[in-house]
Amino acid sequence: MIAHVLGRLSPQVDEVLINANRSCNDYAQFGHRVVGDAIEGYAGPLAGLDAGLLAARNDFIVSVPCDAPFLPLDLVARMYQGLVAAHAEVAIAKTGARTHPVFCLAQRGAHRALRAYLAAGGRKAEGWYASLAVAQVDFGAEAPAFANINTLEELQHWEDHE
Repeated sequence: MIAHVLGRLSPQVDEVLINANRSCNDYAQFGHRVVGDAIEGYAGPLAGLDAGLLAARNDFIVSVPCDAPFLPLDLVARMYQGLVAAHAEVAIAKTGARTHPVFCLAQRGAHRALRAYLAAGGRKAEGWYASLAVAQVDFGAEAPAFANINTLEELQHWEDHE
């Protein structure tokens, strides 16, 4: 699954970081830096975003889940355009009325607010976003690009319909 995600995301960014807290050697075989959560205990996707913001060399970091192998090939460019146009700190993907909060582009400056939110026990992305200027970037009818794929059968089904 991760190979599919990397194949679509890598051409869009200068640097790829893989957030993992186990099987790190397996993930390292993909040729990218593997970073673990800096926060104790399993704090969820926001802890991965925190780890990425700590480790990234750039002023922006994009977060995507490893189980969405059909993410848009222009995801990062569109998220960046939306963030800049809205003068936002964070951009998240949206299809129709549904937001996809783990598809996120964040400015490094949002890290302080994320750290405070996590330190206070916050774990839901939507809760953190409520304290920020957030752009919701509409991907319209591209909902299948954000599909959560968990099995090889699901992957084959979606590949047949892509």
